Amino acid sequence: MAQVLAPDPTSFAPLAPERLERWSAFPDMGQPMFGSLIGLVLEEVREDYARMRLPWRPELTQPAGVMHGGAISTLIDTVVVPAIAGAYDDRPVMLTLNLDVSFLGAVRDEDAVAEGWITRRGRSVVFCEALVRTASGAPAARGSLVYSIRVP
Repeated sequence: MAQVLAPDPTSFAPLAPERLERWSAFPDMGQPMFGSLIGLVLEEVREDYARMRLPWRPELTQPAGVMHGGAISTLIDTVVVPAIAGAYDDRPVMLTLNLDVSFLGAVRDEDAVAEGWITRRGRSVVFCEALVRTASGAPAARGSLVYSIRVP
């Protein structure tokens, strides 16, 4: 299998301290959010980059005993949110316009870890990529996303 790569996180600048403090709590942002419900954990956030973990739980599996594709798709859709929003002083309104997921391998009995990054940022539209691996490093899925952004 061809190697699937994500960019080096250190190639992205650190967030300003006040933005880092705000987004380090994600997905717990003071209101109920789906990412919190399924247990997503933000591990790192930088300018235009984030890494999140979805801890393995039997409730997130499908009948074959592997992590459900919907859970992995949620991880892909969510990991780019702090990467996008960390660029703004105010919390932007963000909506997914397009999410394209390619599954590369199964996640079984271990956490899923996603990295998400911005590939192009416009005034009202942001293009992103994401890569999901198993905790042991095997590729599990890749996603391309387009988000609509509105800053209040």
